[in-house]
Amino acid sequence: MGTHALTAKRYFLDLPELPVNEYVVLHLLRSSGFFMFSKIYSDTTLSMALTLSAAAWGLYWFPLRLIESTGIEGAWSVVFFNACPLIVLTPLLICGFKSLQGTLGPALFAAVMIGLAFTLYANGLMETTVVRATLLYYLTPIWLTLIGVFWLSEPLTKKRLLSICVAFLGLVLLLSNGDAVQHPLNIGDLFSFLSGIFWAIGIACLKRWSTIPILPLTTFIFIATTAISAVFAGLLFNVPLPDITMLKTAFPTAVVWSIIFLLPCFCIIFRVSQLLFPGRVGILTMSEVVVAMISAAILLPEEPMLLLQWVGAFAILFAGLIEVPFGTRKKLS
Repeated sequence: MGTHALTAKRYFLDLPELPVNEYVVLHLLRSSGFFMFSKIYSDTTLSMALTLSAAAWGLYWFPLRLIESTGIEGAWSVVFFNACPLIVLTPLLICGFKSLQGTLGPALFAAVMIGLAFTLYANGLMETTVVRATLLYYLTPIWLTLIGVFWLSEPLTKKRLLSICVAFLGLVLLLSNGDAVQHPLNIGDLFSFLSGIFWAIGIACLKRWSTIPILPLTTFIFIATTAISAVFAGLLFNVPLPDITMLKTAFPTAVVWSIIFLLPCFCIIFRVSQLLFPGRVGILTMSEVVVAMISAAILLPEEPMLLLQWVGAFAILFAGLIEVPFGTRKKLS
């Protein structure tokens, strides 16, 4: 095979040997963005992709509110929303199950950890104030940095410490609300706190076992989230099953938001989490908080943002900017 073909081959993941002209076509496809991830990538590009995808998840509350408005109670709306992507993902899992050879155990463990995180966080939002639930969940950069340093040998740099400090200053300002301190602690606060820990463990597992194929992993995560959320709804909260008419009414909304809009972002978040250190992932995903608070302020006039909260939102964005510009190009092993 010619020199150009050998050079081109390094740009792709597990490509067979092809004639030089076919590698030229693949190179053009890669240049146009057809391939999301290659063996040569930029930390800056991955950080931006992660930040934008996490920001999209800041709208997670909106379809849940829409589904709940059809008459489906909150706990079951979480179950229904996370079950819809399995329509698409289950056939892909069946077809690609062999790709999990050697990583099935880590994939299942990571899926359960992340499924627990999403279930606890969603139920925490329903049981306590949104402010406290969000603040307790987004202690994750601390857990991710600690896990990264002690388990994955992540370097703890001054830049990382600065970005964490700025991000948490932003969170304190963003989530400043006099109503929050007037409500006593309850089970929702514990749910939110634990959700951040489980999320950190799950994300660290993705970095530790970075060869886990994304689509099967994502399928397992949605299965775990759906199953655990169903246990919470049916056993812990004893919420009655929704009527079939309600499910039919909410189905189009759930499909559009969970499959078309959020599922691609979900895959990007997990793929990038396999490539970047956990501490950085924790900081960059704080963009979700900004979008959640701003979108709620715009779409829910009864929940306006104060001036200090706007300052906090921009501080979080600045913390992300501290992380993003210093990326380097690496090869995926």
